[in-house]
Amino acid sequence: MGKQKTKKFAVMKRMINLKDNRIKDKDRAKPKEKKKKDPSALKEREVTKYPSCLFFQYNTQLGPPYHVIVDTNFINFSIKAKLDIVQSMMDCLYAKCIPCITDCVMAEIEKLGMKYRVALRIAKDPRFERLPCTHKGTYADDCLVQRVTQHKCYILATVDRDLKRRVRKIPGVPIMYISNHRFNIERMPDDYGAPRS
Repeated sequence: MGKQKTKKFAVMKRMINLKDNRIKDKDRAKPKEKKKKDPSALKEREVTKYPSCLFFQYNTQLGPPYHVIVDTNFINFSIKAKLDIVQSMMDCLYAKCIPCITDCVMAEIEKLGMKYRVALRIAKDPRFERLPCTHKGTYADDCLVQRVTQHKCYILATVDRDLKRRVRKIPGVPIMYISNHRFNIERMPDDYGAPRS
């Protein structure tokens, strides 16, 4: 019985540098040539395109009847707080509201099983507008963020902190949430609508 070799982890073979003198000239890496910038050339830069519905951060597309995209946890928390979703939305916004639910959110509720069958029954309410999804996968948060970014006519109803944090970065999208057994709309920042300097 001989000695067992201990395996060394994270040991790499030493490689010779491509700029080394021992390598033949044809295989050696060539030094990069710096291009001189032409001062008279026009400077190009990419500017993010903002939709025409935004006046600074003020969204002109939002108006009654409000289309509210609902997240899974928003339905669950409104059941816990014993709130009727459509009626509470109308009490919050003082206008007609159309709750919308995407295929991803519906699939997420169906995956939760029998424990959340009440949420599923509420989601299948005929007053809810069903929004079809064309993308692959059923991760609801990405789907909601993508939809809200493309179409600025929605209010997003969610209780999820991470989703709220992601949506706050998108200008002109209000967030509806639940607090003190009622629905509220998140207050926009103080510089809302003011030009950026």
